[in-house]
Amino acid sequence: MTPFRIHILGCGSALPTMRHSPSSQVVEIRDKFFMVDCGEGTQLALRRTHVHFNKIIAVFISHLHGDHCLGLVGMISTFGLLGRTAPLHVYAPKELGEMLTGQLEFFCHGLDFEVVFHEVDTEKNAVIYDDRSLTVETIPLQHRMPCCGFLFREKPGKRHIRRDMIDFYKIPISQLENIRSGMDWTDEDGETVENERLTTPADPARSYAYCSDTKYIPTLHELVRDVTMLYHESTYADDNLEKAKLYYHSTARQAAQVARDAHAKSLLLGHYSQRYLDESVILKEAKEIFPNSLLSAEGKVFDVK
Repeated sequence: MTPFRIHILGCGSALPTMRHSPSSQVVEIRDKFFMVDCGEGTQLALRRTHVHFNKIIAVFISHLHGDHCLGLVGMISTFGLLGRTAPLHVYAPKELGEMLTGQLEFFCHGLDFEVVFHEVDTEKNAVIYDDRSLTVETIPLQHRMPCCGFLFREKPGKRHIRRDMIDFYKIPISQLENIRSGMDWTDEDGETVENERLTTPADPARSYAYCSDTKYIPTLHELVRDVTMLYHESTYADDNLEKAKLYYHSTARQAAQVARDAHAKSLLLGHYSQRYLDESVILKEAKEIFPNSLLSAEGKVFDVK
């Protein structure tokens, strides 16, 4: 099975601490690398991973609070210093477009690569990225400013060849791709061999949903139903429920309710308030609702499986 991993670069909330940096992740899927959010310190955190800067294809920005986007221009500048030539695609709310253009002209004049800006409508659930192996779609969220999450969906793969059956029926190598795509085989005597005898099922398609800053949305699970791994902000525990309501954030218990209702396979918690010196209380409250809850942490890598 090809890699599908989540690299945590930052999982703190607005105020950086000695323990946590602002939000940023790298989604690695089928040897492609996408960044989701880019708070301050992101490029330093990226240095600590095994992901080369030039492998980042695109950056997805959930919203324009500084802890989710202030690291972007500095990182683009570093890309230029490293000699990047491949285009960098930036998907973000439309308000970032004009600001980004001005910042690039002032700080990053003379880049040898193109920064391609894609305006994102945060109020719509729509596919904004599509290639041969995956799609990325927006997940409308409810925060104090326009905000959306992102759902990475792996496209179904091809079936696996049974080498013993291929050899038995003496099927030529030139036909293997057709067999993997689901075609039957007709031998020289005119006998049809069904594809199910020649192959085993393809690996199940995986998915990852990144739900950035948002208040609890009772219907959110409908957009991320059956997701393999769900990241949902869990800024607070129950002791700060009123603050969650006031600032349009979620508690760990609410994040777990979304995961449970969505029938997710696993839940990744993050965006912790600086009030918590120990996130065990956040994990405990989530596990009471959804047992397969995990704490994100800088430097951790999670396999989507």
